[in-house]
Amino acid sequence: MGLLSLAIWVPIFFGAVLLAFGRDEHANAVRWIALVGALAGLAVTIPLYTGFEVGSAAMQFVEKSVWIERFNIHYHLGVDGISLWLVLLTAFITVIVVIAGWEVITERVNQYMGAFLILSGLMIGVFASLDAMLFYVFFEATLIPMYLIIGIWGGPNKIYAAFKFFLYTLMGSLLMLVALIYLYLQAGGSFDLATWHKLPLGANAQTLLFFAFFAAFAVKVPMWPVHTWLPDVHVEAPTGGSAVLAAIMLKLGAYGFLRFSLPIAPDASHEWAWLMITLSLVAVIYVGLVAMVQQDMKKLVAYSSVAHMGFVTLGFFVFSDLGVSGAIVQMIAHGFVSAAMFLSIGVLYDRVHSREIASYGGVVNTMPRFAAFALLFTMANCGLPGTAGFVGEWMVILAAVKANFWIGLLAASALIFGAAYSLWMFKRVYLGAPGNDDVKALTDINSREFLVMALLAIMVLYMGIHPKPFTDVMDASVAELLRHVAISKLN
Repeated sequence: MGLLSLAIWVPIFFGAVLLAFGRDEHANAVRWIALVGALAGLAVTIPLYTGFEVGSAAMQFVEKSVWIERFNIHYHLGVDGISLWLVLLTAFITVIVVIAGWEVITERVNQYMGAFLILSGLMIGVFASLDAMLFYVFFEATLIPMYLIIGIWGGPNKIYAAFKFFLYTLMGSLLMLVALIYLYLQAGGSFDLATWHKLPLGANAQTLLFFAFFAAFAVKVPMWPVHTWLPDVHVEAPTGGSAVLAAIMLKLGAYGFLRFSLPIAPDASHEWAWLMITLSLVAVIYVGLVAMVQQDMKKLVAYSSVAHMGFVTLGFFVFSDLGVSGAIVQMIAHGFVSAAMFLSIGVLYDRVHSREIASYGGVVNTMPRFAAFALLFTMANCGLPGTAGFVGEWMVILAAVKANFWIGLLAASALIFGAAYSLWMFKRVYLGAPGNDDVKALTDINSREFLVMALLAIMVLYMGIHPKPFTDVMDASVAELLRHVAISKLN
């Protein structure tokens, strides 16, 4: 097995072991096995970065073998500069989520931990697949563990939220399946993505394919107006589920645009760029305003995620190196920041059992160490320079200004709205005198929670202060993607 196969199957193996043999009477052993599995999954992804050839746009660490011979479906894996950091991010967040749920989850611990480990492997499979049917299988399979995580460990309306999540994302994917079958026939019976990128498709076919992929990926991002499932799911999901959903699962849709929509339907991508830019700006501005009026902390951060992901799709469709690179950086940064925001809310919820902003006030008086971390993550959510949240947004805004001043101006307004809803929430939850007896009785974070916050804080600051390692890896792959899109358009 190559490194990518190990990155996929090591966490899945440990997850399967936990499901088969774990019991609540041995919950502590289950937790340690889950942590070993998550750390092993992270460890096998490190050589992907250390051995990655920077400056090359070619797929690296490629593995290929026949999977279903009759339909010419291959187990074909590889990563380039676009997908490498997403694989590493997935493995890192999995470790964080396992540690974060250590004491919080007390029932069906093996199933909870096992579901996250299996989900981690499946998501890495999405980012590493070079065969379209393999991509589709991994893409759809991620729904199952997340559906169970929401439906079993979620809040009072967990069944409703789980069904809404499953149906929204599944219905969008059915159109993608039709598109995959069409492309398979056009390519002479091949699911190879590199072959599909070279297909000479007509304008009408490209338009239909573009919207078929849009149906699957826009729901997953989620773009406005198909974003309504996300706040409901975040509110009901357990803290770890919200963290993984925001940090990784939303990126599956954005990644799909880069692997399918842009290279397979380049003419349609250019033709409909105005629509994508418009929807992205609506997400950035309107959804940012919606976030301001939320009384539930999780809902506020959920709407904030929709607004931040609007920068990602905006960056893709301005068709510049700076814009696409900025969008990918924003995907990674949002992974760290959104996970930190949701896990911070989880720390408070574990103590007070309320997500309502009105239930708090003056938390800094009783939890000063935690409040310091929360302030850093809030500033990153605003896009403060020096934090991860700034880098990608700044690159996308700069690219948008170069493309069209007014698009850049509208995108930049998101920084104002982001500061407004993030800082207003921080003020009401953390500052002032203790708001009630529950807040007065709070105890500061323990060593486990401190470790989770510290790891995320290190990544948020490191990426904000020194983003070069992130951008260097992706530059060649982004340039090659845009060259392919531009040449296809000329032809």
